[in-house]
Amino acid sequence: MGSSSNTNTSGGGSDKEDKKEDKGKGKDSAEPSFKEGDRVLAYHGPLLYEAKVQRIENLDDEWRYFVHYLGWNKNWDEWVANDRLLKLTEENIRKQQELEKNQVVDKSIKSGRSTQHKLKGSNAEAKADKDDTKSLVKGKKRKSQPGTEEKDRRSSESLLVSQFPLTLKKQLVDDWEYVTQLGKLVKLPRSPTVDEILKKYLEHRAKKDSKINDSYAEILKGLRCYFDKALPAMLLYKKERDQYTEEVKGDVSPSTVYGAEHLLRLFVKLPELLAFVNMEEDALNKLQQKLLDILKFLQKNQSTFFVSVYDGNRKGADGSKSK
Repeated sequence: MGSSSNTNTSGGGSDKEDKKEDKGKGKDSAEPSFKEGDRVLAYHGPLLYEAKVQRIENLDDEWRYFVHYLGWNKNWDEWVANDRLLKLTEENIRKQQELEKNQVVDKSIKSGRSTQHKLKGSNAEAKADKDDTKSLVKGKKRKSQPGTEEKDRRSSESLLVSQFPLTLKKQLVDDWEYVTQLGKLVKLPRSPTVDEILKKYLEHRAKKDSKINDSYAEILKGLRCYFDKALPAMLLYKKERDQYTEEVKGDVSPSTVYGAEHLLRLFVKLPELLAFVNMEEDALNKLQQKLLDILKFLQKNQSTFFVSVYDGNRKGADGSKSK
């Protein structure tokens, strides 16, 4: 997700007048604009994301809201002021879609300019790409230097978050609602599995450009490894843990049981995981471009890779049968 601030500036008036006006306007009304449990749209950088108000508090006569961005990891949860929230109305949803559409256009223009004179498929680039991906496979941690941690974190977030396909964002939200709100789970084993999807993607890339096939094979190897380790640690919702225990036993790898739904959750986690990879910024950006290409492949095959119906005929984490 983008920068966590959303400031509006306006001209005219002296600083004293502005402060005086702010002092009057900054004091929220006695009642908060939103209450706990409300579904809202929240600004995060230039875009709006669907969120849920989890807690509210009044600090210095101003209401603040602790929100969870639906479909995103709880690490993104934060306190926001009233001016960063909008009611979940049809008009505001159209505004959200318009902002996303404008950013996609801007990104496409910038990407077109930057790659206009770039040579494709050269042996030198293929070698560099392969070297760049070794850190992902080996999982090396970055050497942190004073003052660089925040910059590195922003860099690792920027591309994957800002260019996350819109239809896949909706997929994440629907997935979250099915599991956490309706108690329905993805029926396992999935077909295609994560392992099969990654193999399909490699075949897809090989047809487009066989010269850089090795670099993508390294990335997919790293993704598969990340997925198998991350699934039980950070990709499952509480209601899915019993199912995991039932389905993943012995030497069985999660990537041979789970499918696109859980692979997509890994991509939400990748920005924070990549922050610990020992890689130069330029190489990290190249890696993110490749990961985005995999996301676009998922989007292109969304109707066949993702389930349309979740399984409700099983017991939830609390032992009660889901409806």
